[in-house]
Amino acid sequence: MERRKFLKNSALASSLFFVPNFIKAFESVATEKLGYKRLVIIQLAGGNDGLNTIIPYNNDIYYNARPRLAITKDIIKLNDDLGFHPSLAPLRNLFDNGELSILNNVGYPNPVRSHFRSMDIWQTASSSDEYLQSGWLGRYFDKHGKKPYNALEMDEQLSLAMKGEHFNGIATNNYKSLYRSSKDPYFKNVLNHYNDTHLSEHNLGYLYQTMIKAKSSAKYIYENTKVKLSQEEYPQNSFGKQLRNVAQFINSDIDTKVFYSSLGGFDTHANQNNKQGQLLSRYADSVSAFVKDLKRNGTFEDTLILTFSEFGRRVKQNAANGTDHGAANNVFIIGKNLKKAGFYNNLSSLNDLDNNGDIKFTIDFRAVYTTILSQWMEVSAEGIIPAKQKVLDFI
Repeated sequence: MERRKFLKNSALASSLFFVPNFIKAFESVATEKLGYKRLVIIQLAGGNDGLNTIIPYNNDIYYNARPRLAITKDIIKLNDDLGFHPSLAPLRNLFDNGELSILNNVGYPNPVRSHFRSMDIWQTASSSDEYLQSGWLGRYFDKHGKKPYNALEMDEQLSLAMKGEHFNGIATNNYKSLYRSSKDPYFKNVLNHYNDTHLSEHNLGYLYQTMIKAKSSAKYIYENTKVKLSQEEYPQNSFGKQLRNVAQFINSDIDTKVFYSSLGGFDTHANQNNKQGQLLSRYADSVSAFVKDLKRNGTFEDTLILTFSEFGRRVKQNAANGTDHGAANNVFIIGKNLKKAGFYNNLSSLNDLDNNGDIKFTIDFRAVYTTILSQWMEVSAEGIIPAKQKVLDFI
């Protein structure tokens, strides 16, 4: 096969490229439920405004800093000081049932206000002046990737969080298309030339090995995912579809440990109120349907859901009725039998902001990861989270 034709045809495998080496073990594993715990991560991309998500509705400083932006109507009061944005109404039952823990002021020292850099910091669990090439989940797979599980991201591209030194997760927004691509004649034709000398000379062995493992992985997922309509009604949008797919995978008992999904659009520099309200509604409606789906199928108890954003927003509104990039933010943990449900901690004082006018962090986000690894995934965080962190008590 000509090298140019090979490279063109191998593009068909682009959606399959990031595949862990241990995926091959799928084919020799029984299909019954293994009983391990699953982690679902939801990224609110763009920097969600945490102060208008969890609202300090009795705080005059909040209203004075945001004369046109503060939420004043239909606040869902959760205690004497803090309440939900009205769009988060579908999550009220989770809060009341003790299935939601809200961590305030989550961040890191010397915060960076660049979307890309801050997201890299959150995904690699690095310090603000440390640059890592592997993600915290990827390093988890590096150390514990010999068991029959994998990681799936509901997207066409794999996040840095899911990339390890040796193992990586799969990025796909349609597992049926993933399977069809693996059976494409061009894909097969490429694999038929695995032993061609002129190709191996161009150091394409890794790509071939990846494609071979991708093929077996796509086959496993396709054959073991139960094709049935969910009895829950999900929102008709891309994020709702992501969570519906995740529920289908979980309820099918496929051997997947971590799922990663995202909802973008939170970079609200102008006219924030309507845009954020719509996004939070999309998030809450989808998560509510997702949890109901898991409960109906008896899989909620073994599932933990983490929601984060790369940073919060400035306390003071800007001239465009929006907010600029901030620092510390709130994090949501959803699950059954949480040790500390409701508000894990108080909101930092709005009288004591950092030099940029941002909320000061009181919880290092890496302590959240450390807690999830040790208390939920039941592994040591050593060698996965670079800086030693204390274990929190929300799970």
